Amino acid sequence: MKTLSQSPHDRRFLRNPYRFYREARAAGPFFHWEELDLVCTTSYAAANAILRDRRFGREVPPERAAAVPDHLAPFAAVEAHSMLELEPPRHTRLRNLVLRAFTSRRIGTMQPEVAALSESLVAAVPEGPFDLLPAFSQRLPITLIARLIGIPETLAPELLRWSSAMVAMYQAGRTRATEERAALAAADFSEFLRLHIEARRHAPADDLLTHLIAAEADGQQLSTDEIVSTCILILNAGHEAAVHAIGNAVAVLLRHRTPPEALAPPHLLGTVEELLRFDPPLHLFRRMAYERVEIMGRTIEEGCEVALLLGAANRDPGPWERPDRFLWKRPEKTHLAFGAGLHFCLGAPLARLELATALPILFRRLPNLQLVRPPSYGDSWHFRGLERLIVSA
Repeated sequence: MKTLSQSPHDRRFLRNPYRFYREARAAGPFFHWEELDLVCTTSYAAANAILRDRRFGREVPPERAAAVPDHLAPFAAVEAHSMLELEPPRHTRLRNLVLRAFTSRRIGTMQPEVAALSESLVAAVPEGPFDLLPAFSQRLPITLIARLIGIPETLAPELLRWSSAMVAMYQAGRTRATEERAALAAADFSEFLRLHIEARRHAPADDLLTHLIAAEADGQQLSTDEIVSTCILILNAGHEAAVHAIGNAVAVLLRHRTPPEALAPPHLLGTVEELLRFDPPLHLFRRMAYERVEIMGRTIEEGCEVALLLGAANRDPGPWERPDRFLWKRPEKTHLAFGAGLHFCLGAPLARLELATALPILFRRLPNLQLVRPPSYGDSWHFRGLERLIVSA
């Protein structure tokens, strides 16, 4: 297996990781990434197979689990009940209960709300050059997530601070300071949610928190710890992914001078899927082999952790012709922007709804929208997203 070197913090790499992905693909379906010290795959077939293979998973077996240091205890307490980190049977029970509250039908009813919020945010953008991220890309999903869960919108800045601190734990090269900030955010967010859950038990409302409290299957309900972890997961994963999906999508549309036709009803859903394929918000999922497995001629030993490079898999020339081109008329094929298998993203319907609703409104209301400076990507390659998107209308 070939070893390749690439700093995930290099500015050139952050601007365009796809150059490195092409180099890595030439090394075969699997390679060793020196800086991450991980076996990685750029192959769509391999990543898709591993995501669906029960011989791989997220949950670390007890005999392999490292002791949690004291300073990370609050963060670990949240992770212990997170669907993202669990496998069946615990994952199955939790997901089934959450799905009773987080249904596609319920998400679908939010379309008028997404449209109204998009219209109000676009109407409020400043004159002259401005940063689209705080004005639109961040405010839309955090407001919607707060409303969905049942958290006051006025707390959006605090939610963003907690979310950013916790998500930083999944990025390459985390430090002790990163861990301490994440643990403090986890403790504060958990404490806030416990108080809010208790209030909802006495005064139910039409929100996700109330539905999670009431959700029941086979005589079992979610515990308070499970509700806390689920709400934090929905906020952190859903919000971070949506912010980057919207920002990346706008940058792609502007850079490619995409015609308005692409966001018209006959083509809109296909354009959204191509945007998600072309520059997805999440570029890495990790899976551990629970036994010795043969994948595409390569033996993965038990206990080996494999990094599935989703951004690279979505540019694999096997499934897609001219994969490095953004083609909004491209015939739709299943991509891996939301993962696959048991851990397929619960928030995918909401993310698709936000893109399909907000993008046409943004470009219709601001027909002269254009880039003032090249998009600036943040030092958070795992979650690929912009730190600034300076535009003029």
